[in-house]
Parts: sequence; structure tokens; C-alpha cells
Amino acid sequence: MRNNIIFGIVFLFISNFVFGQTEENPVVWKTAFKTISETEYDIIFEAKILKDWHLYSQYNPDEASLPLEISSNDPDNIQILGKATESKTYTGYSDVWEKDEIFFKESARLVQRIKLTNTNITTVKMNLFGQVCKEVCININEDFNISLDGKATHTNPRSIDEKSKKLSAKLILDLKNKERLASETEIHSEDGNLLNIFILGFIGGLLALLTPCVFPMIPLTVSFFTKSAQHKKKGIGNAMVYGTFIVVIYVLLSIPFHTLDTIDPEILNTISTNVWLNIFFFAILVFFAFSFFGYYEITLPSSWGDKMDSASSIGGIIGIFFMALTLAIVSFSCTGPILGSLLAGSLTSDGGAMQLTAGMGGFGLALALPFALFALFPNWLNSLPKSGGWLNTVKVVLGFLELAFAFKFLSNADLVEHWGLLKREVFIALWIVIFIGLALYLCKRIKFPHDGPDKKLSFPRISFAVLVISFVIYLVPGTFKTPTWNLNLLSGFPPPQFYSIYEQETECPLGLNCYKDFELGLTIAKAENKPILLDFTGWACVNCRKMEENIWIDPSIYNLLSDKYVLISLYVDDRKPLPEDKQFQFLRKNGTIKNIKTIGDQWATFQAVNFQTSSQPYYVLMSPDLEILNSAIQYTDVSSYQNWLEKGLTKFNEK
Repeated sequence: MRNNIIFGIVFLFISNFVFGQTEENPVVWKTAFKTISETEYDIIFEAKILKDWHLYSQYNPDEASLPLEISSNDPDNIQILGKATESKTYTGYSDVWEKDEIFFKESARLVQRIKLTNTNITTVKMNLFGQVCKEVCININEDFNISLDGKATHTNPRSIDEKSKKLSAKLILDLKNKERLASETEIHSEDGNLLNIFILGFIGGLLALLTPCVFPMIPLTVSFFTKSAQHKKKGIGNAMVYGTFIVVIYVLLSIPFHTLDTIDPEILNTISTNVWLNIFFFAILVFFAFSFFGYYEITLPSSWGDKMDSASSIGGIIGIFFMALTLAIVSFSCTGPILGSLLAGSLTSDGGAMQLTAGMGGFGLALALPFALFALFPNWLNSLPKSGGWLNTVKVVLGFLELAFAFKFLSNADLVEHWGLLKREVFIALWIVIFIGLALYLCKRIKFPHDGPDKKLSFPRISFAVLVISFVIYLVPGTFKTPTWNLNLLSGFPPPQFYSIYEQETECPLGLNCYKDFELGLTIAKAENKPILLDFTGWACVNCRKMEENIWIDPSIYNLLSDKYVLISLYVDDRKPLPEDKQFQFLRKNGTIKNIKTIGDQWATFQAVNFQTSSQPYYVLMSPDLEILNSAIQYTDVSSYQNWLEKGLTKFNEK
């Protein structure tokens, strides 16, 4: 696919990653072996493939769907001898990759020759990695343990060993009064989040209107509708339909992501905390930023715009739809970076697809409103400012903002992996540098490729520069060991306060005592006879940081958390590996298996199994004997949270 189809690449990247996590596997495997000599064996992999799905061959070309790879999970004892022989394959042209691909359909058989470098082993440990595609692609990553001391065997994906059964049982709580978990607060909280993301999407759409790709289109398009129609009323109606289609087109972009919620209850958290996906988003946003600076343009293929433009000549509603689609395509160089940020931000936050739909709806509405309003009141067109250098200034300012937001995604990767590269003060220092750069640009101390000749600084430009400098001054105390003030306006963007270059008393929010292991916290609660505040949180969770830095910091709440409750904070996105003796397989109710290899795997599964939710923050009050004390609650305000804590404490004291 051509390099300039950036949005397509983003979507395919996410699609491949997302659907690689699915529980429904369209390929079912069985294995066998054949003895060739004392040290050599043929390992046979046979696959049944669901109708219309394609499993790709080992010989599939580069820069296409992932080819099949067979490897050893025990390389010290097993040597792979060349590539496997394959059963019949098919060849077909891919419109996505623009090349012929080689694949299996309905069934596949692969025979892999191996050599034992240690003849004492009795089990061959193999791995098969590849990709199977239909409308979407699913990554295959299957481990096989094949016994050589008896009949041919194959892995049974629906059975786990005794160790896994014991460790799995520890994750399942015998909760009492579980019906109390139902919470109206949670519903209101989600509604508020959707409204917030809708507003942010709307603001993004307003910013897109002020770019060189969109702003000049407003008077041209409105004039076309009002002048080409035989009746003024019809012209206004067409402009309204045009605006409606703009909203519909952007909302439709979010629809495929709604399938994620049905794939895996933990999938959106998996996406938001995947290290490589966050690094990918960081790189993409930096790439977008430099396009806004004017060093290059991101465009969709011109043929797309030409085809849509031709289709727009069709009369009636269909023609108007293609006109709206043409606008979306030709304005992509300006709207693409903003949409990319919205896509990344929505998919990497709680709420996922619904937030993305809300954000896209807000974005589309902001773009559509001027076309409808100016059609209703055409005289307003005379009040529009003329296109000029100020449009490029808006683009460059957006470029600085994209650059600042990019580091949030790099920070996510750093937090979940505990690299220690972007501690809180380092992150804030980078923002200070970026916004100093923005202030210098507004004061015309630095220039970019599309800037015009120097002119006298305008009052709006000076005013905005002063605002940016004020923001830099606001940020500076955030780099101190003891800040002069808390950066409450930025809660959730920088790393947590305890993730610091300075030595901290505890690795818990606000210096509170917390326990990051449920069993340890439960033991302490029993010993102290205190109720438990179970805090499902995440290193990359924006709303978790907002709750800690804006709500928990309130003295009345802080004192309750410090004195009256045992705080157990479970980080569902922690990618730190569990000790080998604590790693296991968890058998879900639907028969699929989840490998519990990291701390985050453990607590995300713990939350999903016991509380049937995978969103964060998620707070539960319980007694040491596992009685639920109150409804669960999520992101909320100070008074509601304090009232919730006090009710739970009252319920506990009644026992």
C-alpha cells in the first residue's frame, strides 16, 4: 500500500493488533508426529479453517498478510530443519496490499522436520505464528506440546494443568451481597465521559475548520448550493443534507471498532496499554506534527478524490453524499492529524468505541454546522475573514499541540514497562520545551516552511503568546521536588506524582499506604479489622490520575482513605512479568484460555471474573470477609465520592 495512505495504515495496524486478541479462533489445529530416525521427527500440523477465511502460507510475500512461521519453544533441545512442506495453497490478488498472496482455505497440512539435540527429552515444544483473514485479520500464536513417548498427541486448548487450576481458583472470590455492585453512579459517570469526548471532538472539528484545507471550502460550497438550486428553499435543504452527510461519514468511521467490545472484555485495555501500539501512536503523532509544521503533506491518493468528485455529479441525495465524501478526502491533510489524535485518544481510554463514536460525531457536527448555518444566513459569508497567512499559523500551532500529545503515548509505554525514561518531571520538562518553542514561533523568533514574510505582530498573536508563556510558567513548578502548586489542570496527562526522579516515601498515590497484591491487602484488612477500598486502576489510565490528583487529594477523602480503609490498588495494565512459578493458564467460561504471564494479566482477569467489567477506574468497597458494602463507583466528583465512602463505612460498622 502506498506510503501516503496514513489513515489506512493506522486502521490496518489497529485491526491486526486488535483482532489478534480475539477469543473466537477460525482455525482449529491438531498435531501428530512421525519418527524418521533416533534424532529426527516430522511434526505434522493439520488445520480446519472456517469458510471464507484465508490462512497465509510460509511463502506469502513481504509487505502483505503475515506468513506462517513454525519455531521451537525449546531451542536448546530442538533444531528446526528448513521450512515445512505444505498442502495445496491458493493464490489471489489483494486490493489492500496490491499484490498476489498465497494462502490455504478450508484446510491446511504442514509437515515440519525437526532434529533433537538432546535425545533425553520426551516432549517437543513448538510454536506456530501467522495470520488468518476474512474482512479482518486475526493473528495466530499457538503453542503445542507434543509427546514423543506414546501415541501421536495434539494440544487440547480447553484443558489446563493442576498448577493452573489452583492458581485460577485463587482469582475467583466468594463475594457476599454481590447484587449491591449495581450502580447508577457508574452509568452517570459514563454519560459524562461521553459528553466530554463529544465536546473535545467538537472542539477538534472547530480547529479543523480553521485550517487551509477546510476554511476556503465553506463559502465555495455554500454558494454552490444556494446559487445552483432552482429555489432558495431547495438550496438550503441541500446544504442541510450535505451537512448531515458530513456527520454521518465521520460517525461511520467509528462503527468497525464497536466489534471490539464483543471480542474480549479486556481488549480495549489491552490496546491502550500495548507498548508497541503506544510507540506507534507516538511516532504517528510526531509525523503528523511535522506535516502541520509544513515540511510535507499527508494526502490520500488523488484518484480517491477524483472518483468521489466524479460521483458527486450524480443528481439528488446520492450526489450530495459523494460531495460530502469528497470534502472528507480532499481535506484529509488537515483533518487527518486531528482525527488520528482522536482515534488514538479514544481507543486508548476507557469507553473505547462509544467514546470514539461520540468524538467523531462531535468532530463531524463542528465541520457540518458552518455549511448549514451559512446556507440559512448567506449574508454571514461577508463577515468571514479572508484566507491568508493566519490559516498557516493555526496549522503550526496545532503541530505543537500534536507534538505535546505525542509524548502521552510514549509515556504510556514507559509506565506499563517501568522503563523509567519519562518520569513525571522529565515529561513536564519536555512540555515546557515544546511550549517555549510555540511561544517563540508566535513571537516570530522561529519560522517554518510555509510562513509568509515578517510583518508586525498582531494583537491576537501577542495575546496568545502571552497565554502560552503563562502556561509554561504554570508548568515549571511541576519539575520541583516539592511543587509550589499541583498541576490539577493537567491531571492524567503527566505520569503519576509518585513516578518521580525524586525519592518518594511510597509508590502509592499522594503518599498513601496501599497494597498492590489482593491477598496481602486482604490479610492486612483482617488484622486491622478495616473495610477494603478495592481500586482497579492502570498506569496509563487518565481518569484514574484525575481521581487521585483531584478527588483523593481533598482532605475529607484523604483522611478516610488514610485512616478508615485499607487501600488495595490493582494495576490491570502492569506489564511486569510474574515470577515463573506464578504464571499460569486461566480457563474462561467459554472454553478459551488466557495466559497469565504479567501482573496486569492477573488483575485484569481478576476484575473481569469477579466484577464483570474491564473499565478503570473502578472502585469497590468490601469487608475483610468479602461482603460487598456499597454499589461500585467510577469517575465522579468530590461530594459523591465522599458520600460513597461514608456509606460504605457506616455499613461496615453496622455488622
